[in-house]
Amino acid sequence: MRLQILKHFPTDLALVMLLTLLCIPFVLIPPLNETPIRIILGLPLVLFLPGYSLIAALFPRKDDLDGIERIALSFGLSIAVVPLLGLALNYTPFGIRLSPVLIVLSVFTIALAVVACVRRSRIPEEERFMVDFEMAFGTVKESFKVENTRIDRLLSVILIVAIVLAISMVIYVIVTPKEGEKFTEFYILGPDGNASDYPTELSVGEEGAVIIGVVNHEYAVVTYQLEVRLDGAVIGGERIALEHNETWEHPFTFRETKTGEDQKLEFLLFKEGIEEVYRSLHLWLDVK
Repeated sequence: MRLQILKHFPTDLALVMLLTLLCIPFVLIPPLNETPIRIILGLPLVLFLPGYSLIAALFPRKDDLDGIERIALSFGLSIAVVPLLGLALNYTPFGIRLSPVLIVLSVFTIALAVVACVRRSRIPEEERFMVDFEMAFGTVKESFKVENTRIDRLLSVILIVAIVLAISMVIYVIVTPKEGEKFTEFYILGPDGNASDYPTELSVGEEGAVIIGVVNHEYAVVTYQLEVRLDGAVIGGERIALEHNETWEHPFTFRETKTGEDQKLEFLLFKEGIEEVYRSLHLWLDVK
């Protein structure tokens, strides 16, 4: 019985399920997810396979749609369905993350492929939609014959060009992702690592402590020069080289030697190649 089912399982739906299942290890498992095959398998799963499964489930008869309509609707419905599935995930504890999105897309695609297979099995064989590459090529070729109207031929050309452009743009965005805003985070925290309880009230000779943090979001390796000044006098400094998205945090302690209110403790960050202060922070100290 199982062999009989496998024997009559539609080739196109079997291919859809195979590509979907192959995509999972090439997206989630290193080092497979570092190969170009990840993109080759991932693009159809996002742009074509969900819509194709849905169309196959909705229109199991070969006379329901012609080849070009099936291809066009497969792309269109995939582009419409995938964001909706992502939106639904956003309201779940899983959120819009790679693994949940991949699993939901895979289950959605495979489930509809099974539904399509069941629906086709209930239709007489001569009425079922079956993929025949020679017939598919003939259908495309037929749409360009002279007896077809000029508008039909023009729409077919526009449709094919639009699909090719859409795929090309997606590939370009994936291969050359746009850089975000370039900036550097510069912050000081209290001794407990929180943005509170700063040592602003001290006694002469009492030691104060803060944590200085720098995060590089400049999309390049950047060398910074940190300088700490108290009432204009340099009391500390550090040279920091960070990769993109690298974080540097370091405790800094200082000791007051004279009394006075509103003494300015400055934290100045210089970026290599720029003479002016790139980022600055300060605390006002009251020393008794």
